[in-house]
Formats: sequence, C-alpha cells, structure tokens
Amino acid sequence: MRLGLMVGYSGAQVGFDMTQIREAESLGYDSVWTAEAWGSDAVSPLAWIAAQTTKIKLGTGIMQLPGRSPANTAMTAMTLDALSSGRFMLGIGTSGPQVVEGWHGVPFDKPLTWMREYITILRAIFKREAPLEFSGERYQIPYRGPGATGLGKPLKSILHGRPDIPIYTGSMAPKGQALSAELADGCLLTCMHPERFDVIEKNLNEGFAKTNGKKSLAGFEIAPTVAVILGDDLDACRAPLKASLALYIGGMGAKEKNFYGEYIRRIGYEGEAVKIQELFLAGKRKEAIEAVPDSLVDTLHLVGSKDRIKDRFAAWKASAVTTMVIGTQQPEALRLIAELNS
Repeated sequence: MRLGLMVGYSGAQVGFDMTQIREAESLGYDSVWTAEAWGSDAVSPLAWIAAQTTKIKLGTGIMQLPGRSPANTAMTAMTLDALSSGRFMLGIGTSGPQVVEGWHGVPFDKPLTWMREYITILRAIFKREAPLEFSGERYQIPYRGPGATGLGKPLKSILHGRPDIPIYTGSMAPKGQALSAELADGCLLTCMHPERFDVIEKNLNEGFAKTNGKKSLAGFEIAPTVAVILGDDLDACRAPLKASLALYIGGMGAKEKNFYGEYIRRIGYEGEAVKIQELFLAGKRKEAIEAVPDSLVDTLHLVGSKDRIKDRFAAWKASAVTTMVIGTQQPEALRLIAELNS
C-alpha cells in the first residue's frame, strides 16, 4: 500500500506547510494531494509544491468540472505534468449541486453524462491522435450551437503531453464509482470502511464489466482519505472528526440526495445517519455532532495512541486500498504511518 498526504484547500488565508510536505517526501510518501471548494484552487498550490519537491507525485483531489472546460483542464494537466517531470495525477469531480449552481453558476444536470464526456475529451486531447472533435449532450467541439460564428475548427494540442496522464474521479455515489471503474484509472474516496469493501466493489465490478475484459480491480487505484490524529485523549482526538462527519452526513447535499450520508448508511450506520442528518438540518449542529458514534470515527479514521493506531492500521493494510491518503497536521503522525507501512 502506498501513502499519500492530503493538504486539501486553504482557509481564510492561503497557506500550506511545506516543511510537512517535504518531510512526507523524505519519508517515502508516494503522493501529495490538493483540493478546492469555493476558495483556494487545487492547481496553484500544487504548482508551488511541485517547484519545491523532486520526486513525490502531485495529485488534485479534486479539480471541479464546472470550473474549467475539458480542454482547459487538459492544458493545465499537461503543463503541470511537463514542468514536474511526469509527476502529475489528475483528480476530477463534479462537486455537488450547491457548489455547481451556487458558486460556479452552471446547472447540475446529468452529472454522469457530464463526467463521461469530460473524461472522453481529456483522453482524446492527451493522446493527440487527431484534431479534437466531439459531439455530446453537454459538449460540442467545435461549438455549433446558439451564437456560434461557424469559424471554429478542430485543433490538436500544441503541447505534446504524456498520453497516459492518470485520471482519478472523486466518486462516493454507486453509479459514479461504476463510471470511474469503466473510464478512469482510480477512484478517490472521501471516506471508506476498510472491512466493507464489498459495498464499493460491486459498483466497481459493474464498471469493469463494460470494458470487455480490458480493466479489472488489479489495475485500478483505490485511494480513500483517512484522517490521523495521535494523542492519549481519545475524546479530544475524535472531536474534530465528529464535527466533520456531522457536516458531511448532515449538510453536504440535499436531504433526499446526500452521497456521503448514503454511503454511511450502506456500511451499517443507517439509523445513526438519519438521526445526524435530521439534527443537522434542524439547526441542531451540536446535537448532530454528539450523535456521531465513536465507532464510526474509529472505522473511518485512525485516532488515539500509537498502539491503538497500530492495531487499527492492520485493517487498512489488509484491505483493497492501493493508496491511503493521510490527512494530518501532526509530524509525529506522519512519521508513525510511514513506519507502520514500511
């Protein structure tokens, strides 16, 4: 199992801990991942990190589809990959309707079709086998719709990029995971139960089945993000993760459509997920946080003493995970996980 470091997106002031990132590289971490929501973007920090590292791979987890055309994402990916000597990994996702419509101002319409067309266009640009032409529901290249001048012409990338830049999708929904298995090189997961891979595996197998034997789990990347908080006060270690889980289960998505909450239900916490969401949406955030079970935190993340984390880490080592993407602010936790994985 490889290790990655999730540095996410910045808060009110842009800042990323390069000391931690360089230490991760020296400890043998395979990759570092940035993210974006509605503040700092995923690409600029990754370019900054690339300039100050030499071998650690550079992943976006994720770049939002509504923020960039497929061609612009391909240009960015090829450029950063070339500047970093082939270290770039492209993680993409639609994000949710609140961000897509509320921040980017575009419709959250047929997200699976959107992702399918986007990846197909990216692959065509990377391969450079012919000038780009595409006719789909969401994208027409060259554009021929309302307002078109008729002057557009098929183009081939000036830059000769790496044709096999890996593409990951951020996919928590079952159909999204199936699409990831069919079209992408790996799946980024916000959370995962290491001992309930069956919940995800059936979706992936559905996607692999559409490739006529060309793809299987053996060549596919499974990369969940796992928070690590080292300390003797177990309640204190769990506290920030309970707050985060309450937000994702309760507030990320509409009541009828919350992919994170749905996943938590499928791994055995159906009643708890319903209660957390009801409390959160009723404005009772403190109660929602308190409703997050200790066992759920312990299942999805690594918290507590060194011995406790060591015991739980064994389940991850034995799982189907290919890259564990660590989220931590503690240098000692970074070192502990590298030691346990050696």
